[in-house]
Amino acid sequence: MGARRDFMRSSASTAGGILLGPAAWPAIFGYGRKFHPEIGVCTDLSKSDLLRGFGYSFIEAGVRKFLVPSESEENFLKNLEQTRKASLPVKVLNSFLPEGFKCVGPVTDSTAILKFAGTAFKRAQVAGIPVIVFGSGRARQIPEGFPREEAQKQFEKLCREMASLAGQHNVTVLLEPLNTEECNFINSVAEGGEFVKKVNHPNFLLLADLYHMKKVEESPESIIRYGHLLRHVHMAEKEGRSAPGTMHEDFTEYFRALKKIGYKGLISIECRWQDMEKQLPVAIQTILTQMEAATEPFRDGEFRRNGLYKRTFNPKG
Repeated sequence: MGARRDFMRSSASTAGGILLGPAAWPAIFGYGRKFHPEIGVCTDLSKSDLLRGFGYSFIEAGVRKFLVPSESEENFLKNLEQTRKASLPVKVLNSFLPEGFKCVGPVTDSTAILKFAGTAFKRAQVAGIPVIVFGSGRARQIPEGFPREEAQKQFEKLCREMASLAGQHNVTVLLEPLNTEECNFINSVAEGGEFVKKVNHPNFLLLADLYHMKKVEESPESIIRYGHLLRHVHMAEKEGRSAPGTMHEDFTEYFRALKKIGYKGLISIECRWQDMEKQLPVAIQTILTQMEAATEPFRDGEFRRNGLYKRTFNPKG
């Protein structure tokens, strides 16, 4: 048995005349890969140096504050100049539609919404930001007594027109399902996934917010089921919408689901900070630790691929 093990080590450790130890085996054979998407924070550019110092990779800024679609091009260009001086890039935008823009109901603002959105998409393209999150719960709230089926049709038409407009500027709009305390329409990843399928446009996809999923007690299974539509992830703890690590909530099974679908997107913390400077290092360490726990390990001595490594999973992770 010892001789066989030595042979396997010798065979696997030599590539192109270079001796490679066991630490290099995952890179060669592809097993045991880690799950570590880039982690950012929903905040403004003034926090970029602070975030970078703690290992965060990007900022998720607000459409209305950064792109200022209702304001002049000059004001937008001033904001754009700030991004070029910042130590972290803005990679995603949220806080899309103002509360006064009504997407559904007896009186809608679709013309104004599309004009606003068109300016936002154009400026996002100039800034090199390819993703805009569409939460905007108050804008898409169904008025009391208004038929849900009619609201569904109104919103579907609007989102299809919006997606077409976004596509002209190489921007993708991501629908964010919100919990029932924040909106009465599209409250789960499952509902969001079905709606995105109806819109059926490559520039209109899905976001999963782990905070909202926990609030409505939605299983990580929805991530697996609709993973092919998923482009971005938000997170915060359920209790108090706290920063990860504050109440010691566990996201491991959600990370495991994301790993299972081969998620390649980003993860943004969208929470209520009590003391941002003190909580930032705790939050990122909590996330990385739980991501590590979500990695499916392989038992020592088991091999797979090319007749050398056979994969065996520990179901308890």
